Amino acid sequence: MICLITGGASGIGLALATELVARGARVVIADISPATHVVASALGCDSVELDVTDAAAVQTAYADAWDRHGRIDVVFNNAGIATGGVAEELTLEHWNRTIDVNLRGVIHGVHAAYPLMLAQGHGHIVNTASLAGLTPAPLMAPYTTTKHAVVGLSLALRAEAAPRGIRVSAVCPSFVDTPLLDNVNPGMPGTSIGREVRAKIPVPLYSAEKLARDILRGVARNKALIVAPWSGRVAWWGARLAPGLATRISGRQVSRHNAGR
Repeated sequence: MICLITGGASGIGLALATELVARGARVVIADISPATHVVASALGCDSVELDVTDAAAVQTAYADAWDRHGRIDVVFNNAGIATGGVAEELTLEHWNRTIDVNLRGVIHGVHAAYPLMLAQGHGHIVNTASLAGLTPAPLMAPYTTTKHAVVGLSLALRAEAAPRGIRVSAVCPSFVDTPLLDNVNPGMPGTSIGREVRAKIPVPLYSAEKLARDILRGVARNKALIVAPWSGRVAWWGARLAPGLATRISGRQVSRHNAGR
């Protein structure tokens, strides 16, 4: 199996790469980090230093991987950033940067991968969203907005692609223990929510390694939405069954945050 993973040099992407290599897959790690080649070399993977906001670079990276390996079976459009803050703190820089990476980065990956998969007659596109893309997640409006959009993109493309032999899934994890939590609002103005993020998370963090196994299980089962861990699924079901209650619970979370500012 040939796989390409954006954001593959750390966090969820690195956990996926590690698990896939252990299962015998050939993996291409694409990441903006200067450490990408070192990380990939340690795993025996191919690598490319890639900024997913650069559409032409994404197109070239995916085409090069396809040319080298003759196919790409699974693409994980996983690169992303975390952005948080109460709405009045957020600048247009927060909004635009988050949209560029978390949404346009996925769009660029889909735009590059889908024609290749149509040409080869098969493939699976896996887009990393978040539980925040399924629930009313406050205090991180730009992030939540992009993740809802990634879910919508994935479900729409899944319906369109299925008759043509292409599978599409969205990954929607709850809070995962990754370096993303240590770098909220990267290169952007700081906010109240961006300080001591780990200490403010109301649930235990899920390990990236466990999530990687959940993702691959969901991919094997061709699940439309891969929601993990079980506490995330409970939150999702609750938001679907009682949306008003879910919004009130989220509102109480905001009140506690504001009281502590």
